[in-house]
This record gives sequence, C-alpha cells and structure tokens, in this order.
Amino acid sequence: MAVRSQPSAERGKERAAERAHWPGAAPNEAVIVQELSKVQGVAKVLVAQHDVYKGFLAEELTPLVLATQKQFNYTHICSGASAFGKNLIPRVAAKLDVAPISDIIEIKSPDTFVRTIYAGNVICTVQCDEGVKVFSVCGTSFEAAPPSAGSASVEKIEQNAKVVVSGGRGLKAVQNFKLLYDLADQLHAAVGASHAAVDAGFVPNDLQVGQTGKIVAPELYIAMGISGAIQHLAWMKDSKTIVAINKDTEAPIFQVADCGLVADLFQAVPEVTELLKKK
Repeated sequence: MAVRSQPSAERGKERAAERAHWPGAAPNEAVIVQELSKVQGVAKVLVAQHDVYKGFLAEELTPLVLATQKQFNYTHICSGASAFGKNLIPRVAAKLDVAPISDIIEIKSPDTFVRTIYAGNVICTVQCDEGVKVFSVCGTSFEAAPPSAGSASVEKIEQNAKVVVSGGRGLKAVQNFKLLYDLADQLHAAVGASHAAVDAGFVPNDLQVGQTGKIVAPELYIAMGISGAIQHLAWMKDSKTIVAINKDTEAPIFQVADCGLVADLFQAVPEVTELLKKK
C-alpha cells in the first residue's frame, strides 16, 4: 500500500489512512479490486494485470512499485510484515536508496513509528527522515478497517511492456496511426503517444507517455515522429534502448536515442513492418 503523508503530524495514522492508495497486481483482480474499493480509508485502487505478476515475485513487482511511486510521487510505501512483504520492501527501499523500517506496530505521525526488535522483546520509537518512507506493518497490531464504508476510485496503471512504440505529431493525422499499430503488432508491443499527438486528437489520452501521462521503461522504446519535448523525455528516458525515427535532424529526441534514423517515417516504418512480416 502506498500513501501520501499529510503536512500535519496530528492524527498521523488516521490522516495517512484517509489518503491510502492500494496497488493491486493480481492475475484475476476483478473481485479483489471491488472488495478493496469498499474498504474505509482507501482513496484509490491502482490495478496492474500481467502474466509476470502471477507468481507475485518481488523481482517483477519492484519495477512496478517504483514506476508507480515516481508517477504519483508517493511519500509512504508499506506492505504487511509477511514473507511477501519482507521480500518486496527491502528491494523497493534499496532501489529508492532509503532505509526501510520493518515490523511497525504503531504510527505516531507521518514520520514517527513504533516497531519491535529482538524478536519482539524490545519496543522502540523511530523517526524517519527519508524522503520516501518504506516500511512493513504488523497487521495484528491494528484494527481492521471497515470493509464496506469506502468508495475508492479504480485506475489502471501502465504495464511493464518489453517494447513500446510511440507516435507523435509527426504522424499528422488519426488514420496514420495505423502505421504505428501495424508495427506494434509485429513487435508484440504496447502503443504510446506524445502529448502533442493526444492534444491533436490523434489518439485517446490513456495512451499518452509523459509528465501528464504514463511512465514507461521498456527494453525497447521506439519514437516515431516525436520531437522530444522535455516533458516526454523525462518519463521514457529510463528505457534500456531508445530508437528514434524523425526527419528533423535537430529533434531533441536524438540526444537521448541509442539509435536514430533520420528519415520520412511514412516511408521507413512500412518498410520495417514488411521486413518483420517476412520473418
């Protein structure tokens, strides 16, 4: 569970609960999401569904948690003090370069917690000055939240696609996005778009990659007709390999691209798609 801390320490535990966002990555999440959305204190349920999450492996879930934290700027990330939580929380904390706090039994304020040490024989109060607080919670130390008093919103979040093909204003028209979809089909890729393409009405807002859209960090990111505004680059620059296709040699996207093709995308993209079809 991830929550935003409140500016005041007063009613720390209650205030934190009021802003709770609960990420769900269950293979079949429909029933779970419905139940979570009704829990008192949960403001939003974030849903991610993908085959890689079926085993609830920390190696697969850590990138998802990190991307979600970056997108929503959460200040608190917590999990139950279970075998699952004890595997996931240290990994997330290490990636964020913060010190995790384990086995919380009481929340004094947004930055002050009570935890046990020495197998529960010693209780200590800890103040955490990390920018992002990452901790595990002993569920038996807290009263269960009412399961039917909430009305949380539900939002799907971007999956960890291995390949993302994004189009920009350079595609010029809605119908030209077919070039992008045809290429994406051959690569088994997810589809994205720049803010400019969304503003122009070429594609719906849920495909937008950028500051006001989604964060992506695939193994391969292909930018077609995207100039590379800083608001776009900031949210896809962590991709392992970036390929840019643009006829403008001065386009900022080439500064971050690992491979750049200066060409007319209306000629280059169909040629690449046809070559892939022959394989």
